[in-house]
Amino acid sequence: MHLPSLFQFLEGLAENNNRPWFLHNKPQYDILREEFINLTADIGVRVRKFDKDLPPFEPKKAVFRIYRDVRFAKDKSPYKTNIGAVIGQRNKDDKSRPIHYFHIDHTGHLLVASGIYMPPPPVLKRIRDHIVSHPKSLQAVLRNKDFAAVYGGLCEEGKLARSPKGYAPDHPLIEAIKNKNFFCETSVNLKKKPPKDLAGWVAQHFEASQPLVKWLQIAARDPDAVVTSTKAR
Repeated sequence: MHLPSLFQFLEGLAENNNRPWFLHNKPQYDILREEFINLTADIGVRVRKFDKDLPPFEPKKAVFRIYRDVRFAKDKSPYKTNIGAVIGQRNKDDKSRPIHYFHIDHTGHLLVASGIYMPPPPVLKRIRDHIVSHPKSLQAVLRNKDFAAVYGGLCEEGKLARSPKGYAPDHPLIEAIKNKNFFCETSVNLKKKPPKDLAGWVAQHFEASQPLVKWLQIAARDPDAVVTSTKAR
């Protein structure tokens, strides 16, 4: 992936987020998208080495479209100013399956994230109930040395200020139960600290999130399962 060219394109798009500019520069975008597809494929190969449950996927379909859905948005800018992908299948109909996600934006920041974002109410309830029923399983995730070192904990985007209805305010993991999303994320400024091996850097960070991913694979689907795969390594 030729990062300087990607930065130049995304910066230009951020400054000229309109159809004429994009069409004029689309040949460059097509090249960059192909490079990003290859990067996604490389990361997928590396992730599969430590995640044997990763479903087969087509890197081309795993990369998100650059076109924004502006039908219900106040911001009518037609294009995203980042390029991103999911490692694995993009299951729009199955919001109980945790995923790995990464993108590079117009400021040069690379973001990596893993987990479940905006789960529907039934899935959110299953996750919360699983925390209540099996608190030690989530504690094992949060105490995992690699997970803690890389991510520090769960992201708190959208976190409730008060305990959700039906959950004891004095539960030892009530702060986690308050979450409406269950994912972790971190980022790096590629302009300041570009990894020598970009695909390797992303894959290593996804490997550090595996305890959370494996926990969610059980917590979001089967609230009565006993987790055995999230012990600290």
